[in-house]
Amino acid sequence: MPVISGATAPVFTIGTTRFTGLAAPSRGSSETCVWRTTVAPGAEPNEHSLDREEVLVVVAGSGVARLAGTEHPVTAGDAIVVPAQTMFGLGNPHDEPLELIAALPVGARARLSDGTTIVPPAAV
Repeated sequence: MPVISGATAPVFTIGTTRFTGLAAPSRGSSETCVWRTTVAPGAEPNEHSLDREEVLVVVAGSGVARLAGTEHPVTAGDAIVVPAQTMFGLGNPHDEPLELIAALPVGARARLSDGTTIVPPAAV
């Protein structure tokens, strides 16, 4: 069973959000992708949808999860379950970073607000 060091995991930045790729096929996982997400203070939600369910757990800070147009305040210890095909975004109106751990099945694809379809870079 591989151990992925957070210190050497690949980092991807999209807008004001940083993704640290932990588990993914390129790092030894065959069924589940996991990454750490850090949303910068003052960030607006970057809405997208996924073709598979995603689960996120807030590990530090506070923010706003926008699901299907409805905003939900979130804070450390909260879990966010994002159903497949649901528009979703994370915002951070606070002064401290919002940090989460996300899990998504291998092979999931994201549809961005402009209609572009991608495989999330941390999931490869």
